[in-house]
Amino acid sequence: MNCFNKLFLPCRLVITGANRFVCPSVRFLQSSKHRSLLFPSIDTLQVRTMAQKSIMSFFKITPKKDAEIKKEQPENDTSLEDAEMNEPSPVQNGKAKRTSKRQRLDSSSSESQSPKKENPPTSVTKKKVKRQRIESSESESEPIKSPEKSPAKSTETSPMQSPVKEIKIEKSDNVKTYQSPKTKKAKAKKEGKSENIAKKVIKKEKSPPPKSQSIKKEKSPLKENGKDKTPEKKTKEVKKERESGLVAETEYDPTKSKYHPINDACWAPKQPVPYLALAKTLEAIEAISARLKIVEILSNYFRSVIVLTPEDLLPSVYLCLNQIAPAYHSLELGIAETYLMKAIGQSTGRTLAQMKAAAQKSGDLGAVAEQARSTQRTMFTPPPLKTRAVFNALKEIAGMTGQASVNKKIGKIQSLYVACRFSESRYLIRSLEGKLRIGLAEQSVLQALAQAVATSPPGSDVLDASQGLSAAEFKAIVDEQALIIKTTYCECPNYEMIIPVLLEHGVKALPQHCKLTPGIPLKPMLAHPTKGVHEVLNRFEGTRFTCEYKYDGERAQIHVPKVEKDGEETADLQHASIFSRNQENNTTKYPDILQRLPSLLKAEVSSCVLDCEAVAYDTVNKQILPFQILSTRKRKDASAADIKVQVCVFVFDLLYLNGRALVRQPLEDRRRLLRDNFNEVEGEWQFATAKDCSSMDEVQQFLDDAVKASCEGLMVKTLEGEHARYDIARRSHNWLKLKKDYLEGVGDTIDVVVIGGYHGRGKRRGVYGGFLLACYDNSSEEYQALCKIGTGFSDEDLQTLTKTLEEHVIEAPRNYYRYDTSHAADAWFAPACVWEVRCADLSLSPAHRAALGLVDPERGVSLRFPRFLRVRDDKTPEQATSAQQIAQMYLSQDQVKNSASKPVNFDDFY
Repeated sequence: MNCFNKLFLPCRLVITGANRFVCPSVRFLQSSKHRSLLFPSIDTLQVRTMAQKSIMSFFKITPKKDAEIKKEQPENDTSLEDAEMNEPSPVQNGKAKRTSKRQRLDSSSSESQSPKKENPPTSVTKKKVKRQRIESSESESEPIKSPEKSPAKSTETSPMQSPVKEIKIEKSDNVKTYQSPKTKKAKAKKEGKSENIAKKVIKKEKSPPPKSQSIKKEKSPLKENGKDKTPEKKTKEVKKERESGLVAETEYDPTKSKYHPINDACWAPKQPVPYLALAKTLEAIEAISARLKIVEILSNYFRSVIVLTPEDLLPSVYLCLNQIAPAYHSLELGIAETYLMKAIGQSTGRTLAQMKAAAQKSGDLGAVAEQARSTQRTMFTPPPLKTRAVFNALKEIAGMTGQASVNKKIGKIQSLYVACRFSESRYLIRSLEGKLRIGLAEQSVLQALAQAVATSPPGSDVLDASQGLSAAEFKAIVDEQALIIKTTYCECPNYEMIIPVLLEHGVKALPQHCKLTPGIPLKPMLAHPTKGVHEVLNRFEGTRFTCEYKYDGERAQIHVPKVEKDGEETADLQHASIFSRNQENNTTKYPDILQRLPSLLKAEVSSCVLDCEAVAYDTVNKQILPFQILSTRKRKDASAADIKVQVCVFVFDLLYLNGRALVRQPLEDRRRLLRDNFNEVEGEWQFATAKDCSSMDEVQQFLDDAVKASCEGLMVKTLEGEHARYDIARRSHNWLKLKKDYLEGVGDTIDVVVIGGYHGRGKRRGVYGGFLLACYDNSSEEYQALCKIGTGFSDEDLQTLTKTLEEHVIEAPRNYYRYDTSHAADAWFAPACVWEVRCADLSLSPAHRAALGLVDPERGVSLRFPRFLRVRDDKTPEQATSAQQIAQMYLSQDQVKNSASKPVNFDDFY
């Protein structure tokens, strides 16, 4: 052993420096404790190492990476590490020399930890700082010396070594020694128990106290308060919102049977109505088809608005009707579908092509917008939309004009769209399109408004007036108030005048405050079609009636307001206006009529409203011209000097005279006042040719005279009694129309909407040879396929109609088109063109959807042998023949009259 020590001491420095580059077995043999076990191996390895490498060449070797060293040193080889810990330190000049190696920790667990990184060396090759070893004396029994107790430190370092910060090593009593398997097992068992105890302690420390848990709960989102609460909200604010008791906006439900206008609302009194509340109401209405339930849902919403925020009732009514102003204001949004797609695409990162493809696949741009908005994420959430703000924004969009108006409109739409939540985007885009398509007709809105004010009267503390009344008693009250509201709206179709009076004075005060006024057009009274003269006599048996020529022209309602001059009231001809049958302002279309007004009015007339028919007239031959010639006139901003088609106005009714409404007066009185206060001018102003008849022969003779005078037929009207009043906006049996081209099966022509076209073949190649026609269903706001047509067209008609329809081509049928797939068209058109057609009779058809459910639960009504007559430019698609009228025409046929399963009443508001 002494010989080995004498031989080993001179080489100790070499072995110590190369320790990390030698295999683990060498380090094990360096341990003073195990030297005597494998003496020959140590001697052989030592000689081989000394023979191959010198001291200088050894330090020039690039050290291995930590990953490679780890591989060379398995973690479970603790015996080698123990040996290394007991290695004697080199001695220089009788003193313990400290090497630049990183010090080694005392425990194996500390060994596995990554060493503290020092500043990287400036050399290109990265070098690992050598581990510093703990010094030991030469003798085996000498304890390990800590670096602090070293008497001297070596200042000499190798040029390849980086300077290393001195590491202090604390003394540890748990010096690693060799342990037998039995000892290891006992120690592991003991450590396992301590680990379990430690885990329990850690688990206890991790569990938060009950107080902090409750605070965290209060910061979580609160669904019951209807507001999106973030964890950053203060506890006081959360408590305050909880105490408010509001329903969450996303949970607002107007379909409740026992709806409470305050407790079930999602906004507080005097707060603006959230647009989401209106969207949820429209969504509930869209999901059902029962009219009574629709009225109930809408009335529940109106009740909350009336009680909490009455200022938002007007915007709510307008948005439910998809209007922004009365029809005669001619205020339109003017947003094309392409611009809407562009606005949505720019807001959601989609291209215009992607938006078009999605809209074509879905058929509903509103649904596409809702889906795109639901997947969009914004950095800053805009404030929630309010009903009032949305309505004002739509009015602002409609008022934008000029060259940059399109970009301004798109920007405004984007600002609204990015603030939408849930279904708001669907109905916002549909409102901008101009079609809600939820099956909500105007009469349903008026009925819901009446039910709301009857249940929760404005200005009173009564929230539910139906309590204590039977269902029949309350229904009678609702019907009475609904009649007042509907009649008032017919005389004064302006919600901006009706709603404020309704909220301030109540329903019964409406007739006193909202009267027929010059400048506000009325919805005209309409006539019921008949099949023949015998039906006229059956209807008016025992009643005096008159027959008038039915002129083939355009309905014109002339309004002349009054003005005070020198203390006297005179007619204000400068502000006179002309309105169409659908309340459009046609004043700029007929400047020549306005110039002739002084010759019509007598001196005693200060204000008036006249119901007339503007007809194309040949002033040379004194002859009425067909309607097609009248339709060639310029529709807007016409100049009197450039007008080539002259018109003659045939006046047939007087509705207002000198501040007094005459709509409730019998026709006989109205006609007398008309002839007494107005003048006739040949070729310019004429009274409708009329004759009082009492027999079938007289009616037949007068019908023949009307046909000879280039008229469509006769209008038969009651002269006296209660039924002789002017029923505004009503298709009544008090007026009957008898046309010259009536057939025994059908007593009237039919106005249809063109929704599809079929490519022509042979002679009609290059144009549309056939078309798919539809009627309009007011209740469901749908266009229902009625028939296919291909007759009645000349070659010129097909060329003109094809050119016109090309402007309305769409990529796919609208989702509100109802048709059979066997009749799918080659090209689909937006509902824009209205045609007048004639047919032999009507029949039930399993392949068409017109009036489906009104006559037969599984089959619709179709036209047999339809024939094209003309284009109706004076009618909008919504004013085309309705599905209810189609059903009535079918049931009026002799062959089905006695077998009709479901009568349809048309003597009502339309």
